[in-house]
Amino acid sequence: MKYSENSDKQYHIQVGPGDVGRYVILPGDPKRCPKIAQYLEDARLIADNREFVTYTGYLDGVKVSMTSTGIGGPSAAIAMEELVMAGADTFIRIGTCGGMQTDVLSGDIVIASGAIRMEGTSREYAPIEFPAIANMEVTNALMAAAGELKQNYHVGVVQSKDSFYGQHSPETKSVSYELLNKWEAWKRMGCLASEMESAALYIVASSLRVRAGSCFLVMANQEREKEGLDNPVVHDTDMAIRVAVQAIRNLIRADREKE
Repeated sequence: MKYSENSDKQYHIQVGPGDVGRYVILPGDPKRCPKIAQYLEDARLIADNREFVTYTGYLDGVKVSMTSTGIGGPSAAIAMEELVMAGADTFIRIGTCGGMQTDVLSGDIVIASGAIRMEGTSREYAPIEFPAIANMEVTNALMAAAGELKQNYHVGVVQSKDSFYGQHSPETKSVSYELLNKWEAWKRMGCLASEMESAALYIVASSLRVRAGSCFLVMANQEREKEGLDNPVVHDTDMAIRVAVQAIRNLIRADREKE
């Protein structure tokens, strides 16, 4: 069933055939889209509906897009579903995260090779036993990009949750016993950081047979704060954007070589 008033456009993101490239960067915040667009050639606004803002431009002569997803798994899943229907097949999420290991410092980049499914969206796509893992080609492209840009980065598992304040003030919640115990478990297992979308995106990507990866700016680290270690709060996402853009360039080059 088609819900959109314009039958050529996807209902939520309002893009149609030819509007987006196969490569898409997925920020959460719509305000990050113009910042990312500055790194593309001939970028222009394609659609602006609800939390979904889409720009399309070119990198190395190839059409590349960005679509904001808002906060959390449900809207991120909607964006990916509709972008795939519009022709996209390769996705890099960029955003912010909170570090969990004490060597994950403010201003570092975290590249998520996998995500803990502590959210609800992915459960409507796959049984909980199915792992939320990034595409290896996308992950390798992100690692190469961070290295090329001489940016300090970490690669590993992140926690994806639905409640921001369940992480930051778990003791105030009636299920504090579960939140606190699981947080300790994730730390013991080496979980690098906490964010809110990757698990859903990775599971949706697996279900649609498309490629997805994620990279994040570490804003701060509450575990360092607890231990009295230096813990500035960093807001500038430019480095995460630059890593994602360079990773898209790496993927374009690799895909051309395969073809």
